[in-house]
Amino acid sequence: MVIDPINFKEKLSLFQEHWSPKVIGEMNDYQFKLVKVEGEFVWHSHKDTDEVFIILEGEMKIAFRDGETQLSKGEMYIVPKGVEHKPIAETECHIMLVEPKGVVNTGDASSELTAEQDVWI
Repeated sequence: MVIDPINFKEKLSLFQEHWSPKVIGEMNDYQFKLVKVEGEFVWHSHKDTDEVFIILEGEMKIAFRDGETQLSKGEMYIVPKGVEHKPIAETECHIMLVEPKGVVNTGDASSELTAEQDVWI
């Protein structure tokens, strides 16, 4: 069975909103999601899963209660489960997230930035 490759640039051109992850593929119980971010997100954690950020374009930082890490295009960071964090991007940044199906983008926090789940593009 031949399946066309998934083109990140093409998929990213299909939406404009920020902080609203879009599913582009699944592997076993994990989803691959693209998201555009800009500005500050909310403090949150995911008690049952790690969260993977893969930077496709731009720069961002992830703030922690005791510091922060800076990420640029071509870099990846894994936030361990249960660790409170807040993503921040001064200008638009394109990210791929890898996480189990059903993970809410705001984790344990209730926010106007909580996105609808399982939106495929």
